[in-house]
Amino acid sequence: MKKPISRRDFLKIAGLGLGAMAFKPYKMLDFEILTSPKRLPQFPASEIIGRVTDPDIDLRSRPTNDPNLNTSIGKLAADTLVEWGREVVGNVIGGLTNQKYVETPQGYIYGSVLQPTRNRPNTPITEMPAGLPGFWAEVTVPYVDLAHEGVVASPWLQDHIIYNFPPRLYYGQVVWMDQVRNVNGFVEYHWNEDAGGRGYGYGGGYGEYFWADGAGFKILTDADVETIHPDVDPNEKTISLNLDYQTLSCYEGAREVFFCRVSSGKKYDPVTGQITDTYATPAGTLLTHWKIISKNMTAGNESAGYSTPAVPWCTFIQGGVAIHGSHWHNAYGEKRSHGCVNVLPEDAKWIFRWTLPHVSLAAGEERRSLPEHGTIVNSKETTF
Repeated sequence: MKKPISRRDFLKIAGLGLGAMAFKPYKMLDFEILTSPKRLPQFPASEIIGRVTDPDIDLRSRPTNDPNLNTSIGKLAADTLVEWGREVVGNVIGGLTNQKYVETPQGYIYGSVLQPTRNRPNTPITEMPAGLPGFWAEVTVPYVDLAHEGVVASPWLQDHIIYNFPPRLYYGQVVWMDQVRNVNGFVEYHWNEDAGGRGYGYGGGYGEYFWADGAGFKILTDADVETIHPDVDPNEKTISLNLDYQTLSCYEGAREVFFCRVSSGKKYDPVTGQITDTYATPAGTLLTHWKIISKNMTAGNESAGYSTPAVPWCTFIQGGVAIHGSHWHNAYGEKRSHGCVNVLPEDAKWIFRWTLPHVSLAAGEERRSLPEHGTIVNSKETTF
């Protein structure tokens, strides 16, 4: 019998926790299953496919969580895929800003726990590009199951094994591939999550490596990273980040050219629940200084850490605070991060391409040190 996974535990294996060995193991993910080749599954035939991001999510008869109405008609496991229909304004009780529900053929699901994805399979290449050590690849299907190779090195994978949850890459993530093979009846790409894998894996004397169905990945080209509006004076490009309303706007002079909702740093300690600025996104005049196509983000401790590989389109604006894509929630409009500015992966990609410094596909990243810097970010929050 499987041990039930609480929301807190799932956040660990979904990319927001550390310290796997602090939990008592139960029926671990079988090693043979962990390493076996895996084809893409059959995904729902829907233009937009919703992926449930959390465990034990309510499927409701009406778009409200009002306990007096008893609207829950079922429970959905994490990574359940549903046909995404209308988005409707509901009635969410519990102090949350987001009121959106998604209508599916089976019922209503709270929009903040449903990642919007698409199923766009690709024709994989059959051999490595000549003269290149590897290539960047973006997940274009709801998820890709992974076949592990080598030593289990990361807290991310350790937690997956302990909680018997399959390791996967999700729609919008970007990874560095360094091998191609076709020995199992289909083409597989080799994801290198070592320190030499371009995303700064886990380093040390070990690496973490996976094989995955190549059809799930779009190989990035120069067009994916070329600068948006390169003819605009770089000094005219600025970002306005509103921490009160959880919005981000890109300006060229006085003209707004891009807008999206964000999830910035939470204003409370996740362990004690007390109000604190420890995880708050900084306000003030910030500067883009480091951009990397994909980054492994692992930090903190068992109670308040995170371990997330392949965070895509990272634009660092102060120290370790970055604007980046997030696949583990759809709660934009709510403060919930450890300080970074979470946005949809496609929004992160646009911001990455529009801001300075420019990052070439070959380099994968660029850094600046004062007095040199990239785009100015005006981060604002009301203080009382």
